[in-house]
Amino acid sequence: MAVSAGLHVSPECPALLERIDALGEALDARADEAEELGRLTEDTARALLDAGVVRAALPLSLGGDEFSPRQVIETVERVSYHDASAGWTVMALQLMTGTTAAYLGAVAAADLFPDVAGGDHALLSGHGTRPGRAVPVPGGYLVSGSWQFASGMAHATHIHSAIQVEGTGELRVLAMPKSQVELVDNWDVLGLRATHSIDYHCADVYVPVTHTYVATTTTPANGGAIYRIGLVNMAAVGHTGWALGVGRRLLDELKEVAAAKSGTRNAAVDTAQFHAEYATAEAKLRAARAWVMEVWRGIEVTLDSGELLSTEQDTLLRLALNHATWTAQDVGRTVHRWAGTTAIRRGPIDRFLRDLNTGTQHVTSSPTVLQNCGKWLSGAQPHVHWEFLDLAP
Repeated sequence: MAVSAGLHVSPECPALLERIDALGEALDARADEAEELGRLTEDTARALLDAGVVRAALPLSLGGDEFSPRQVIETVERVSYHDASAGWTVMALQLMTGTTAAYLGAVAAADLFPDVAGGDHALLSGHGTRPGRAVPVPGGYLVSGSWQFASGMAHATHIHSAIQVEGTGELRVLAMPKSQVELVDNWDVLGLRATHSIDYHCADVYVPVTHTYVATTTTPANGGAIYRIGLVNMAAVGHTGWALGVGRRLLDELKEVAAAKSGTRNAAVDTAQFHAEYATAEAKLRAARAWVMEVWRGIEVTLDSGELLSTEQDTLLRLALNHATWTAQDVGRTVHRWAGTTAIRRGPIDRFLRDLNTGTQHVTSSPTVLQNCGKWLSGAQPHVHWEFLDLAP
């Protein structure tokens, strides 16, 4: 197994952030067209991939850049700042492609990731919270199921899906060609319209066991310490970056609105109330980001030492995500209140607010996860651990 013990911190991160910023104007300019299409435009998606946004999440041992958790947060944050739907799409492709590369063994790696450095590798999209059925057969499984919210599917070559093995109840994750499922073009929503988060289904499709892994694994077959946090915690990394990027963009947009309206007759943005509320929103967002980085800095130290995360760290990373998400939502309400009619016309504020309101509904920031964090932190359930988004004895 090509596994490294310590945490890899990639020297490629600063250059990638610069490349993302260089694409910023193009991302913004194509956002309306992407909403009409229901997916990123081909040139936008290709530019982001060529910049290295997915390679950032792929194992170093396979030719990827293998960013650290905080570097992944910054990457998704930066894309999301320029376009929330592009950031969400990147986040999904990073998560599913990166974890597939890390947790599948040599046979699947040779098939799906033959030349990562040269750009020859699979891109995966799919859904992992509602498992399909997997019937054991010689060498693999016959898989049937229906899944939702496959963000980034328009740009994927392969499917990532959760399955439950009949007879044992074991939860696994598979990788299979996109051609083996039927896609359902039903992504008709208010926000995150350009993420192509469609449904898909299949019946009795053979998937070799080599192209599946245990969903709860924290032992990578490829790559280093970041992958020891497991699939669900890898998802938390990207979602955290997304919330921070969207919140930052909305506050910056409000600042531009204030500059344009200041000095006009009865301008609300010239009031002391506006200035106080803007300062409060700024403080909340900066504090949320600082706490995110504090939590993940501690986790990175643990990973670098070769240890697994404690229950406290598992709890805090979920709570930091929840806090960042709902802080961004609070910021969004402030922006909507003070932007006036600018917030109701087509434009960046309208689009980012719709995307934010949709993104907050993701299961990783649900009230149930927050309640579970409180159960452990308050001492109500001290002798439990996290299994996905639930507490278990």
